[in-house]
Amino acid sequence: MALWHPYTQHKTAPLPVEIARGEGALLWDKDGNAYIDAIASWWVNPFGHSNKYIADAIYKQLTTLEHVLFGGFTHKPAQLLAERLLEILPSSQKKLFFSDNGSTAVEVALKASLQYFYNKGEKRTKIIALENGFHGDTFAAMAASGISFFTEAFRGSMIEVSRIPAPTTGREQESLDTLNGLLATGDYAAFIFEPLVQGAAGMVMYNPAPLDALMAACRAHNVFTIADEVMTGFGKTGRNFACDYLTRQPDMMCLSKALTGGTIPMAITTFTQQIFDGFYDDDVNKALFHGHTFTANPTGCAAAHAALDLLLTPEMQENIQRVSARHLDFMDEILRHPRVKTARVQGVIFALEIEREGEEAYYGGFRNRLYDFFMANGVVMRPVGNIVYILPPYIITDAQLERVYAVIKAALAEVF
Repeated sequence: MALWHPYTQHKTAPLPVEIARGEGALLWDKDGNAYIDAIASWWVNPFGHSNKYIADAIYKQLTTLEHVLFGGFTHKPAQLLAERLLEILPSSQKKLFFSDNGSTAVEVALKASLQYFYNKGEKRTKIIALENGFHGDTFAAMAASGISFFTEAFRGSMIEVSRIPAPTTGREQESLDTLNGLLATGDYAAFIFEPLVQGAAGMVMYNPAPLDALMAACRAHNVFTIADEVMTGFGKTGRNFACDYLTRQPDMMCLSKALTGGTIPMAITTFTQQIFDGFYDDDVNKALFHGHTFTANPTGCAAAHAALDLLLTPEMQENIQRVSARHLDFMDEILRHPRVKTARVQGVIFALEIEREGEEAYYGGFRNRLYDFFMANGVVMRPVGNIVYILPPYIITDAQLERVYAVIKAALAEVF
């Protein structure tokens, strides 16, 4: 087998399941077995697989202009997409920089933060991030991430990052005090965070108010705030962006995943006018020298336009609220289960923690038994240690959701 799969130890992992096709919330393997995609294929596919509306938009664009380099050139699909996004993004956002995945969107934001102060002649070389955050696998994004076994092999090779506790219930003041201690040194360029939900940490959730307080502290010290909305963006938390719950607005935002409805890889980093102006100079060396071959790919822009069309329809907004309401009902039920330690919901995101003695490995044996059980019962879910989460396509039916819930309840009874 020639393929090297992500997050896979090929010596011990079973052979991957070969998926032949998808439609709506369902996937079928090569043998015809159906699976409910309860995690929207790593959180990218809110409008269902093989969505005809997005496919038609892609085809139409392919017959006109499939790609053109974005260095020295521009095109209407990118221009119009930027205008449409600015209409729904927080009003602080004024400039958009295209790249090709969530990790590179973060990379752009971190590089821009550091270079902004370099351009100003001010030495700020460090970043602040939340403990157990995840921002991607390229070097700066990996440095900002806090899940150690992902990054252990590269310790000492990355930019310097200081971490503060996530402001979860009961730790709000500790988080703010730790941040203020770091800010007092004057060494930091930016604070990056996953707003309201830390995805790869196991859908760890916290409230908007303590994040507002952290952002206010950063503003007082002229430290930029970067909202990594790669996972949370485009409806996942119940609003278009998790930042829509905040009183304060970030200096930068990172977008990807659902941006194109799970079709073509594309990412965007957005900026305030202040940050853009820090690079706007007669000195060419103060430009942001960063780019990707497929930056602002017209076909990806067409997919993003179609995805926005779908997201903003009353029907899709109702779907988001419907899924959230079903999750809340299930949470009320499952919290009474003796093996459930905690459960939580934010928008279409549901998570529960199974009671276990001691630490559970991120990719440990219990997690693998859960995964195998879900797959054997026709549901795609990827537990994080002893945490099971659902983040489905918005178009998932009530019957399909009930099936997912039923399989989780069966796993609580059968997987040990």
